[in-house]
Amino acid sequence: MIDDATPTFRLSRLSDVLAATDSRLRQGEAATMRPWATGFEPLDGYLSGGLRPGELTLLGGPQGLGKTTFALQVARHVLAAGHPVLYVSYEHDAVNILERLLAAEAGERAGRDAVSLRSVRALVEGDGSATSLSDKLAETPGGAEALASISHDLDRLNVLRGGVRTSIADISAAAASIAEREVRHPLVVVDYVQKVAIDSAIYEEEVRMARVAGELKDLALTAGAPVFAISASDSVGITEGKRLRTEHLRGASALAYEADTVLVLNEKFDVVARHHLVYGSANAERFRTLAILTIEKNRGGMAGIDMEFRKRFDQARYERDGQLVTEQLVDSRIFTE
Repeated sequence: MIDDATPTFRLSRLSDVLAATDSRLRQGEAATMRPWATGFEPLDGYLSGGLRPGELTLLGGPQGLGKTTFALQVARHVLAAGHPVLYVSYEHDAVNILERLLAAEAGERAGRDAVSLRSVRALVEGDGSATSLSDKLAETPGGAEALASISHDLDRLNVLRGGVRTSIADISAAAASIAEREVRHPLVVVDYVQKVAIDSAIYEEEVRMARVAGELKDLALTAGAPVFAISASDSVGITEGKRLRTEHLRGASALAYEADTVLVLNEKFDVVARHHLVYGSANAERFRTLAILTIEKNRGGMAGIDMEFRKRFDQARYERDGQLVTEQLVDSRIFTE
């Protein structure tokens, strides 16, 4: 029963907001409002610095194009900046996430010759010898440096293994627990949004996503921290040779409405115009190593920006330094190999 004396809304006089802002600035607390950099360029530049506190950012893309990889690299950069992170994973367990972080960190430190994700997994699984993981990694290119680097930040990385009943209430409670311990709110990463449970039997995708996206946005606003959510695509969005757009995400209308920023990944080979592909197989093959990241919605700045990043999936990472796309892109590639 709702207590009649308890208000269900909150009014804010802008004169009070101005006074509070001025007080915060005088006390040197401006950093609490600054964007949290993703570590990817030129993405951060077009997002005016990165993920903004109180905002919901959505990342979509075809299956297998590294949405989790990208999100974990964002989380890693946020950790390195001193912020805590809550990674809500409905797809991967904590050990898998640790393996990915180690491989990506090694790759960023030692380059193409660094230990691969496959090798890291083999080391974590063990070979029956009584040898610590640190000793095993010390024998691999970049492994020791990667472990030493991420070990400084792992206390601030929290993994919530999502299940069929894991809801926004659970995510909010976990974030609040971290905020109490760290005395600052974490970046919340949700992998992925269509698997978030709700407390009623709603089967229509748009209605479910409206509920979940609205609650994620409320979480961002209440916590004053960014929320970064991964979205699955519908059947049209996973068709080879088709460019995935915001409207191809499952529950797209609701998600796009609530999100402050929408980022979409695509295979460059699938979306580059035909005339870039027909001048020899070698020319076409170079596009297969690149992914296009498009800012499809950006309430705080420019949208319709196409960037490309090189895939290093054998090391569970993208190269962080990308560039704007210079080729013509299309929504459907009419090209037969």
